[in-house]
Parts: sequence; structure tokens; C-alpha cells
Amino acid sequence: MQPAWVAEIKAQHARATICRFTTAPGFGHSLLETTVPQYRLSDFDFVLPNDLVAQRPAARRSESRLLHVLGQGRWEDRVFTDLLGILLPDDLLIFNDSKVIPARLFARKPTGGQVEFLIERITSDKTATALMRASKKPTPGTDLRLEVREGGDRSQGQAAGLSDRVLFKGPVPGAADRVELCFAGAVLDYLEAYGELPLPPYIDHRPNAEDLKRYQTVYAEHAGSVAAPTAGLHFDEAFLDALDAKGVRRATVTLHVGSGTFAPVRSDDLSAHKMHWEWCSLPQATAQAIADTRGLGGRVVAVGTTSLRTLESAAAREASGHALYGQWETDLFITPGYRFRLVDALLTNFHLPRSTLLMLVSAFAGYETIRGAYAHAIAQRYRFFSYGDAMFLAGRIAEQAPAAGLRPT
Repeated sequence: MQPAWVAEIKAQHARATICRFTTAPGFGHSLLETTVPQYRLSDFDFVLPNDLVAQRPAARRSESRLLHVLGQGRWEDRVFTDLLGILLPDDLLIFNDSKVIPARLFARKPTGGQVEFLIERITSDKTATALMRASKKPTPGTDLRLEVREGGDRSQGQAAGLSDRVLFKGPVPGAADRVELCFAGAVLDYLEAYGELPLPPYIDHRPNAEDLKRYQTVYAEHAGSVAAPTAGLHFDEAFLDALDAKGVRRATVTLHVGSGTFAPVRSDDLSAHKMHWEWCSLPQATAQAIADTRGLGGRVVAVGTTSLRTLESAAAREASGHALYGQWETDLFITPGYRFRLVDALLTNFHLPRSTLLMLVSAFAGYETIRGAYAHAIAQRYRFFSYGDAMFLAGRIAEQAPAAGLRPT
């Protein structure tokens, strides 16, 4: 029987053609404030002790810590369930309901060398683009043999009547970091039979039964992401019920996380970085919930950076004459100076040095505010990255003198 996530992606591919939308080349220059300093990549570097990288989730989803960032050198150390007291009735939480798919594949070249792929985008029923890792790249046209990692079950592919071969077609034109693969059958069926949960590279173990459950939000619905929208991992059903009881409203968007979210920035000049396109959707019901929240005086609170990018790209589309709701592709790159149109507050995890996500939260709360908050989090031994702790940012506060303790390396 076909898994539900496979049927969901096939349904998405069957929908109307999706337009691509960006505010401007680079990172939305039309929304930049002209008085903001021009930051460089090196301004977003910091030293993080290895033992603060969370390798496993907290015992319970809602037992993580929460840093409430107040701005101007002020923050409060809390636990995640304190969010119930921070949020107000009629605030609107907007979640990214994308579901992680088993997007990592392993294969062997005819010479015996191993190749690892991370499926980045399904381009047709039988083709996909991927990121590749190999000691020596295979030659275009090479027939590769798919492998099931130790503990896996090759019989799934055999039972589905799938060949264990995939054709390596070579680099994607105009995208040297991506390669194209061609399968003998549906890509989704191959991922179900041979794919592995794509844990981030900083997690030092292979996916296990705990990861299959915990590297997925409890409200995940639409399959398509190659990385989890991690701010949502802190919510369990009991805490969602408590928010409902208080009158905090909920709505969803969908952004299928691809390499655009986590691809490294390679140029010290941020304007030279190009985000990859990612598919996103904002339902009409969510657009109405946003309008209702504005009418009630509540805040629009993005749960995670992917929700925020979806909302802000929707707001930019609306400003150019489109409806707020719809589905499209975005390459929005947010850096300090970006003028936020729609989001009032942000719940997010702690991000990697030199990452586009660290730039985004610095744009939202202020560069020095984030540097100071991260220095405090390191000193207080908060846990970082996907399985780590969370922070709540209530928008940008006017900044004072530069924060001490966390300087570029």
C-alpha cells in the first residue's frame, strides 16, 4: 500500500503550475533600510563549544529551555512551557506543517566506491536533483546500484518491483552543486524503499527509532522537506491544547525545506549569495486568520524561520498586487536592514555560525541584540541547533552599545 506521504507529494505535483516570486535579486533590496550598516559574512561567526550541539532531543518535546529575548541587553532564562505566559489571547501562532521525507540515498559505483545523495527536489515522476558526496564523482551516464544501510530492509524495494539501479545524469546546468538522477520508477517509491531520514551533518549518529518520531513535528501534514522545521519540534499535543484553552490562535503555512534554507554562504559579500528556490503555500484560511488577528489587536507569531520566510514572501507578493494566499516558490534572503511587513514575533532555535538563518534572526531582533543573546546562551549552556533549545523574539528593539562577550572570530 502506498504511504500517505507519497500520495501527498503526488497530489502537490498535480496541482496548478507554481510561479516563482522574489522581491528583488539578492535579498529584497526594495525592503532594505538605507541607514543599516553593511554586514559581511565574517560578522556572523562565533565559536560554539562542541558539547553544546544537541545530539538528541529533550526527554519530552516541551521540556526544552527557552531564552526570552527582551532586547537592549535584557533576556530571561525560561523553560519552553513558559511560552504559555508570554503569548496573549488572540495572538496567532503560524506553523510550517511540512513533513520530512526519507531523502538520503546511498549507492555504489561500478568501481565499488560509495556515493551519497540528498534528494533536494523531485523534478518529475522519475527524476530528481540532489546534493552529492563522493570521494570521486561518477561519470555522467554511470549506472549506480542503490544500497540499504545496515539495519535496513532491501525487501521493500523488491516487494515493490523496483530495480536497485539509478542513472547518474551529471551536474544540473547552471547549478554546479547539484546533480540530476533518473530512476526506473517513481522517485517517491524509491525513497520509501531505499531512503533514510536526513538528519543534519552535525548530528553524530545514524537515524534511529527515536529520530523517526522526534525529527518530525506532531502536526506535520504535507510531505516534502529534506530538513525539519525545528522550532516546531518543541510542541506536543498537551501544550497545543493548553494554548487553545488560553485563546491563542493557530494557523499553518507550508514551506518544503530544501538546501536553500541551510546551504552555506560562500562569499563575504552577502549581496553575492543566492538562495535556492523553495516551494511554499499559504492557505486562504491562514490569510483570513491573519486579518482577524490584526482586527483583534493580536500578534502574528511565526513558529520558525521557514514560517517567517513564507509569511514575508507572501506579504511582498501582496504588495505587488497578488493575493496574500496562494502557492509559489521563494528565494527570499533576509539580512539586517530588511523591513518586516507581516511578522510581529518569532519563535526559533539557535542557529549555526555564518548561516542565512542567523542573518535572518539578526535582521528580526537586531544584530547586537542577537550577538548578546547568543553569548548569554553559550555562557548558560543552552543546547544548540535542531534538537536544541528555543528563543522567543518579539521583534526589533532599538539597540544600545555593542553587546560584549560574543565577537567575530
